Amino acid sequence: MGIGHVRYPTAGSSNHAEAQPFYVNSPYGIVFAHNGNLINTAELLQFMDQTAHRHINTSSDSELLLNIFADNLQKTGKFRINEEDIFNAIRDLMQQCKGAYACVAMLAGFGIIAFRDPHGIRPVGLASRAAAGGQGKDYLFASESVVADASGFTDWEDVKPGEAVIITRSSVSRRQVGHGAAFAPDIFEYVYFARPDSVLDGISVYRSRMAMGDALADEVERVLREKQLSVDVVIPVPDTSRVAALNLAQKLNVPYREGFIKNRYVGRTFIMPGQQMRRKNVRRKLNAMALEFANKNVLIVDDSIVRGTTSKEIIQMAKDVGAKKVIVASCAPPIRYSNVYGIDMPSRMELVAHNKSTEEIAEAIGADLVIFQTLPDLISSVRQFNTDISTFDCSVFTGEYVTGGVDEDYLAGLERLRADNVKAKAIVGGLGPLEGKGGGGVAERPNGASGAASDDIEVTSSESKNGADTVGLHNSWKL
Repeated sequence: MGIGHVRYPTAGSSNHAEAQPFYVNSPYGIVFAHNGNLINTAELLQFMDQTAHRHINTSSDSELLLNIFADNLQKTGKFRINEEDIFNAIRDLMQQCKGAYACVAMLAGFGIIAFRDPHGIRPVGLASRAAAGGQGKDYLFASESVVADASGFTDWEDVKPGEAVIITRSSVSRRQVGHGAAFAPDIFEYVYFARPDSVLDGISVYRSRMAMGDALADEVERVLREKQLSVDVVIPVPDTSRVAALNLAQKLNVPYREGFIKNRYVGRTFIMPGQQMRRKNVRRKLNAMALEFANKNVLIVDDSIVRGTTSKEIIQMAKDVGAKKVIVASCAPPIRYSNVYGIDMPSRMELVAHNKSTEEIAEAIGADLVIFQTLPDLISSVRQFNTDISTFDCSVFTGEYVTGGVDEDYLAGLERLRADNVKAKAIVGGLGPLEGKGGGGVAERPNGASGAASDDIEVTSSESKNGADTVGLHNSWKL
């Protein structure tokens, strides 16, 4: 048995202390890994301190989730627990925790466990293969089906929203423990995050991106006709937009060309900390071939436009090698709102589309024209492959959050934590509004100032005095 985790910080610190999986030895020895983000960390931290008396070492909500799970198991008071106890502990966790969470856990000497939040926002599934020597089966949990394909596992099944799965040496047990929530997977998994050869919740990512290209072609054709423009060539931004760009080019009957060559040793730029680092790495990551751009009206197809850093650099690269006009087509609608469920789309002010018209976005990134996919077309492109899914989380486009509980105060607090200057300083500690995956819990000061108010470092402890409702002994760092 074993657990691994491929992690990037959605905010705050990239501290090694926050690398997953997390471990607690009490009770029973639990190892735990999590994809997603909780939105009620402040009240859960209060509960951990005042009621459960469990200490949280990092600013990661994954460690918090683990300790909620561990506390629920400890309440049984048993020398040895059984599957019923585990299902009950996960049921109680789902009533306590709000947000997105796809989790896997390993219980020492017992087995492996997976569960998914009642909305099913983040993906997780399981697969099996014949064990070596033909004795029994091996089982695997993973975020994407491609992991099973690459490892020789078959019979992939998605863990259902609100479902828990327990695998022991002798059995596989599944139970619905979370109820009453609408199934709403994050549509951005299909737009960008997932590999095209994965199937998530019965939907082929590859087919959905083909459909996005077809739908976007209709929108591009309409806008170009309206603007009395034509394009000579369609060029994708590698790699995510290739599938959609090819279908778009075929439908418009315009040549498709690979104009940008990718350096495969540079990671995803939009999750890199710091605007300067993101801008510098775009040039390292992509190189424009002049012969595909010179003296042409170019339609560049991208999966989405987030901060606009990458788009601006790419457009400038195209113009530097001789493009006459650069038109950008996005497979996703304008991203105008923060993602609170585990994807690094931070302050709304950092999003190039926030409070801007399409024309203003084009001006900001240096394009002659920007054409966005419509939200109904995007939803249709994905949903047509599994009509049992009635809705998706589209909060980055609409500002409507499927879990509820996300108001202006929450977003403002989140943005303070996620700001690049806080991210660079990696502030940890305090029991202010923690944000997951390295959120850097900035302690709230009595006057409302954040812990980043000055340059000195101060370590304090707070105790309950005269019945005041203050949280026990804890470190609060002021930088």
